[in-house]
Amino acid sequence: MRHASERPHRLAVRGPQGDLSYAGLAVRVGGAARRLSARGTGRGALVAIGLSDPVALLIAVLAADLVGATPLVCDPTWERERREQIMDVVPVDARVDDPSPATGGSSAEAGSPAAEGRPEPPVGSPAGNGARWDRPVEPVGTDRAWACFSSGSTGRPRAVVRTRASWTESFPHLSALAGIGPDDVVLIPGPLSSSLYGFAAVHALATGATAVVPGRRPSAASLAGHLRGSTVVHLVPHRLPAVLETLRETGGRLRTAVVGGAALDADARALAADAGVKVVSYYGATELSFVAVDADGSGLRPFPGVEIQVRTAPGQSLGEVWARSPWLAEGYLAGAAGPLRADGDGWMTVGDVAEPYLPGEVLRLRGRGDGAIQTGGATVVPEDVEEVLRRTPGVGDVVVVGSPHPELGAVVTAIVEIAGAEDAPPPSRAELEATARGGLDAAQRPRRWYAVRNLPRTPAGKPARGLVAARLAAGDPDIRRLV
Repeated sequence: MRHASERPHRLAVRGPQGDLSYAGLAVRVGGAARRLSARGTGRGALVAIGLSDPVALLIAVLAADLVGATPLVCDPTWERERREQIMDVVPVDARVDDPSPATGGSSAEAGSPAAEGRPEPPVGSPAGNGARWDRPVEPVGTDRAWACFSSGSTGRPRAVVRTRASWTESFPHLSALAGIGPDDVVLIPGPLSSSLYGFAAVHALATGATAVVPGRRPSAASLAGHLRGSTVVHLVPHRLPAVLETLRETGGRLRTAVVGGAALDADARALAADAGVKVVSYYGATELSFVAVDADGSGLRPFPGVEIQVRTAPGQSLGEVWARSPWLAEGYLAGAAGPLRADGDGWMTVGDVAEPYLPGEVLRLRGRGDGAIQTGGATVVPEDVEEVLRRTPGVGDVVVVGSPHPELGAVVTAIVEIAGAEDAPPPSRAELEATARGGLDAAQRPRRWYAVRNLPRTPAGKPARGLVAARLAAGDPDIRRLV
């Protein structure tokens, strides 16, 4: 609202349906807040928002915030039955959903006049009426101001809720690390239901920058168009090579890539440097927010305000990463179970694994603890194996899982995603094994090899390890054995 007053004509958001200035965005948010308030939605209410248009979603989120409610950002791609099952578990006070294709109804909040057949603009509609709502609730840092779902790469989604301060007070730190200011154009090429992309959009608007929100993964052609005008991009590591290749082919003025969600290898950072793009990579989790950041390629170090411990059990070479900071989430809604644990002294963990760590040193992550493979008495961290195998020509990405074995407990199994055109052949098993021999210990080397055209991914764009393992176990014919 301050940006709308001070720079009303500055472009705030660019989405699939067009652009909105800060003044235009303020009008839409105000009108949506007025409609929410008229329906009895106010301070402390939980509002589930599942709009597929990213600008409409942002309008609904900001309107909920304006009336003091907590927006719960949902995945609009959920099928109706799945959405209803999840809503049964997480009791919400209001809903702003896309229409079900099966019903052909108009987008409306459940229980609203529109849902009952009377005309009413959808809460998140960019084309809704322009009536302002001038009774914003005074924001408090301890308010529950954001909630979204996190399932990692498998399992039932869990709704993570966090306070206003746990997000907004980290904004200046990210701005300083990445050099993001009000004159930037920030490309956010992913679903806002992912905390990674949702945070990026809200941060850009808080900064006064322009948020470019194309929605779910844009095509190669639209990515090139967006990159030509963008100065900053937020993404996950596997998307960085495509962005750099697009820049090489079509040009642009991209200055900074903010990369989170998984480990970033040194080769990708070097390619970015050759393209004149600064990379700010970070490690965190939906439940923990920022934990560590690498702004110059020297390694991960604590994000401002974060304390880190790696707690190693006797006789173990790796330990769990614990963090204590102002950025931690409150926990899961409705008492859901999940990987988040707390120790009573303000420390939390989601089970990620790292080498022993001392303050002042670089944090060396080794993966998620629940993904470790026990094979013949050895512990193999999948991410270690995946990092090496990605070097093989023809590999777009790779997931490593454990397959049951009657004597060893499990064997290391690699499922590689084929790079290139739809008719490109997979890399040969001989090539993959040569790469494994050159960079992995004997226990780490996969014994079973498979190829797939496209790996299933989470909404954030990371390979869905649990889904890959399930499909493999079920004998999915699209996953072909390499012999």
